Amino acid sequence: MALPRFMTPESLSAPSAASAVLPTPVPSLSARVGWAAPLMMTFARLVLAYVAHGVTAAVLAASGHAEPWQAAIRWWTVYGSLIDAGCLVLLAMLTRREGRSIRDLVGFDRTRLGRDLLIALGLLLGLGLVGFVGGMGTSLLLYGNPHHAPPMGGLPTWAMVYSIAIWPLLWGFTEETTYNGYVLPRLRALSGHSWMAVAIVSFGWAAQHIALPAMFDGRFMLYRFLSSLPIALLAATFYLRTGRLVPLIVAHAAIDILAPASVMFAPPHS
Repeated sequence: MALPRFMTPESLSAPSAASAVLPTPVPSLSARVGWAAPLMMTFARLVLAYVAHGVTAAVLAASGHAEPWQAAIRWWTVYGSLIDAGCLVLLAMLTRREGRSIRDLVGFDRTRLGRDLLIALGLLLGLGLVGFVGGMGTSLLLYGNPHHAPPMGGLPTWAMVYSIAIWPLLWGFTEETTYNGYVLPRLRALSGHSWMAVAIVSFGWAAQHIALPAMFDGRFMLYRFLSSLPIALLAATFYLRTGRLVPLIVAHAAIDILAPASVMFAPPHS
């Protein structure tokens, strides 16, 4: 699997000329950058998902809900932003240790914005198709029908608007920046193997979804893991081959807008 030069071991010791347009090269492998930080971030969002669900359940319990954990399930497209907030704080701390920033991970280049948006359109179609087929196939395999989906909707109007207008933007940005922008190139540099980096990142990325929302149902958790795995593999592979994170962020956010919007604007059942 080909790598952009900024991700290769040769580029780890010093920035290259390409760093002006590509995400900043990963620093030299020293005590500052070892396995611990990228592996921690691989699974940090899974842990944060349970924490955020617990916080939401505590708020609902204080409001008088008899079953707050169950009631918190429908709020995952709102409390998901707590996961993002925690993740961004961790990324800011870790990149600062490297003398870098979250902005360096994104690698935004204004001169490439038009091209990135066109690529994002293609990714929207590709990732959307993979997610759609993967979700339907996993649902058919585990539930006997292709229509099973994570619980969504049933929220107050303000929360549904938030789930469409704010949550997808934060989620798409933070998820892609965490798994592809931060973890993937570091695991590739540490292991020396693209396939290993993609496998670890995709596993952690898919595993995060078993807690979205936090339902302790084995079949649902397996459904969430398997249905998320193909899109994680495709996104990681794309990033390794191109080094472009902005198209992934845009496409990811667009896909995440469509799901709650389809619930909010769906015609009522007769």
